[in-house]
Amino acid sequence: MWSLAIGGDVGDQLVGAFQNPGLLLGIPLALAGAVFMSFGAQYQHRGVTKVERLSGQEAAKGLTGGQLYRLLSRPSWVVGTVMLILAIVCQLGALSVAPLIVVQPLGAVSLVITTLLNARISGHAPTRRSAIAIVACVGGIFVFVLIAAIFATERDVTQGDLIIILALLGVLIVVFAAMWIWLRKKMGALFYIMAAGVVYGFVATLAKVVVPTRLKAEVRVAETQARDVALGQPATIDTRNGVVPGHVVRVDPAVQNGTVLVEIKLDGPLPRGARPDLSVEGTIELERLDEALHVGRPVQGQSDSTVGLFRIQPDGTHAVRVPVKLGRSSVSTIEIVEGLQVGDQIILSDMSQYDGVNRVRIGTD
Repeated sequence: MWSLAIGGDVGDQLVGAFQNPGLLLGIPLALAGAVFMSFGAQYQHRGVTKVERLSGQEAAKGLTGGQLYRLLSRPSWVVGTVMLILAIVCQLGALSVAPLIVVQPLGAVSLVITTLLNARISGHAPTRRSAIAIVACVGGIFVFVLIAAIFATERDVTQGDLIIILALLGVLIVVFAAMWIWLRKKMGALFYIMAAGVVYGFVATLAKVVVPTRLKAEVRVAETQARDVALGQPATIDTRNGVVPGHVVRVDPAVQNGTVLVEIKLDGPLPRGARPDLSVEGTIELERLDEALHVGRPVQGQSDSTVGLFRIQPDGTHAVRVPVKLGRSSVSTIEIVEGLQVGDQIILSDMSQYDGVNRVRIGTD
């Protein structure tokens, strides 16, 4: 039984902007999230203000059920909510491709945008002190993110770390919920800002946590071989600490640098030490043939072609060129359709310098 297979590699762990092009996408996504956050908050504030005016009641001491119902009918509040949802999507997208230390500081840009929006809406230009604070904030964020984008690395969150993070988050949620229930009428905007900031820190951290049992392999296959790859084909992934079976779940339609990205879902238990961005090797089984005659791939042997190969004679001192019809090929082997028999010995190395002869003598130095 002979298995037709192709192989591919998964790149090494990517760290820094020069090694991780995805980080260059994470920064604009984080900035887009900050913009949506600022405009969303403004539109929501406009909706709350209109509801207060229509109901004749101030929401400073907490929204009533009637006011919450009216908010759902205000287009400005709904648009603001949609923008906040988009902000969350952008933040999660940024966190998926860039380190937390790069993404999280960019959220402070929303404070700058909010300040400028408030100044424009109220008709009051920012004071000189405010302008200095804005420049310092933006400049500090730029320098910090620039340094982090070049040198930042991420530490894996262990099972113990995850338990501690979730326990602290649970305690804080209970504390904030109790304070809101008991002191809701006395709570000002500062309470909600502080609570949102603390919870965001936990959410951003948890968004980077990867469940080890849900890992997948991304294999890059030469475009000339990718044409035979199909969904569901079995594959094996070598983590250098064990081999894991899997199957093809996605083939990228685009070609990058002469290769095609193939995603492999892992079906077996993961070896110890398996983690995201681990460098691995993969083999995809294209087809399994029973009773197939095959040899190592000759230097110039291509699939479905006829080539002249030198077959070693029984005396072991001469080799004669014979026409050989080749069939389907694998990474390092190729099928023999006709021209050779079981037990034949052939020369697989480059014999192009002997193209003009049909018989060569095999000697030793």
